[in-house]
Amino acid sequence: MNPLAQVLRDEIEANGPIGFDRFMALALYHPELGYYERAQPRLGREGDYYTSVSVGPVFGELLGFRLARWLAELGDGPLHLVEAGAHDGRLATDLLTYFRACEPALAYRLEYWLLEPSERRYAWQRENLAAFGNQVRWAVEMRELPQIRGVVFSNELLDALPVHRLQWEGCPGGWRELGVTWERDHFDWTTLPGERVALAPELPLELRTALPRGYTLEVGVAARDWWQEAARHLEAGWLITLDYGDAPGTRPRPERPTGTLRAYRQHQLTPDVLADPGEQDLTAHVDFGVIRAAGEAAELETEELCRQETFLAGILADLEQRAAPFPPWTPARRRQCLTLLHPGHLGTSHLVLVQRRRNG
Repeated sequence: MNPLAQVLRDEIEANGPIGFDRFMALALYHPELGYYERAQPRLGREGDYYTSVSVGPVFGELLGFRLARWLAELGDGPLHLVEAGAHDGRLATDLLTYFRACEPALAYRLEYWLLEPSERRYAWQRENLAAFGNQVRWAVEMRELPQIRGVVFSNELLDALPVHRLQWEGCPGGWRELGVTWERDHFDWTTLPGERVALAPELPLELRTALPRGYTLEVGVAARDWWQEAARHLEAGWLITLDYGDAPGTRPRPERPTGTLRAYRQHQLTPDVLADPGEQDLTAHVDFGVIRAAGEAAELETEELCRQETFLAGILADLEQRAAPFPPWTPARRRQCLTLLHPGHLGTSHLVLVQRRRNG
């Protein structure tokens, strides 16, 4: 048993079964033993998964081009970029390098904030971003940020925030929440007692009869709450996320009876999401319908919700039309771009949500 498994087992034996959101939070973010606290490579060929950032700097450069167009609309004064889920600071490096090379006037006015609760990841980021000096700043919690005039963004963060897991009991039982218990020598699923169902969806009659008993669904309360808090700190500008997810109105889906919760190790799906906590990545699709509604409830205007390939293709078209400064298209950089756009890679698996606050 690894040390984090022992921590979880001790908590369960002391207090009874825990919600999966608690299990996932500790498995990924325990301050010493969590998956994202470990120094081993997580991204790219040597890690457990690929992201748009690990493909190469082109993703950051294209995103930087779009962010620069937005920031230019906000007038004079200081401008802010706030990145959450920056890991080791690779995307921040790509963006700041782009701004210095291609948008020096904006770069001069730019404050780049990293929202980072982990002391270990803060140390990685501080070392990797040292060349940018005082232009880079850090906050542990959203409330430490100034009122933002600029852009708050995340790339593959919301799918890694803890989720609740619900199970359909049929009619009239409805939804129950699944938790985690310890059985002899392994973690196992159990039904939690009481009314612990979070954001259980209301189902039309046809779905109530179509969903099989035992159907499971993840509910991202943490992602919704994070989005709402980010919206409150946005005085004027944009809130954007790029992530794995489901488009509005596409869940629950009867053909997906076990939900979207997955565990990955060395680019392979692993059969047991409860095994070896802290040693494998855990992820679940973002419900973009819930996230969009959360932003609109905070009086943000939805400007775009599309596939990543559509979002990036729009940037490329704008770049070509404007003939703006941009790093040269070498063969390697063209291959990076094709990977980002390709339907079999990252082009269709990721959605992009862009919301805006115009006043301020």
